Amino acid sequence: MKLATIKPKTVDDYIAGFPENVQEILEKVRATIRKAAPKAEEIISYQMPAFKLKGNLVYFGGWKNHIGFYPTSSGTFAFKKELSKYEGAKGSVKFPLDQPMPFGLITKIVKFRVKENLERSEAKTKKKK
Repeated sequence: MKLATIKPKTVDDYIAGFPENVQEILEKVRATIRKAAPKAEEIISYQMPAFKLKGNLVYFGGWKNHIGFYPTSSGTFAFKKELSKYEGAKGSVKFPLDQPMPFGLITKIVKFRVKENLERSEAKTKKKK
């Protein structure tokens, strides 16, 4: 169950709803995504932080025992081997709070998703011409 109980309007509101130790991790995840996708727009979607760039890139969220990371099914599939040590499902992964956060892996996945979205957008643009 999510710890944040109010419906957040901003990512800052969302993060503020968690205990301090979790807030620190969420802020680092946020900063990691921002650095990997500096042109992406930060939004709240499905009541959790998300980043958009020519479509949805990734979502993340805080839970009681883990940080949820949602890079879509293509993002989890492309990094299936690296993500195999974590619990997850199609399009999602759970990073336990009692283990080091894999910021390098998050960066790689976000950069992959940026490239994927930009290529998809470019292909659509070319199709229209």
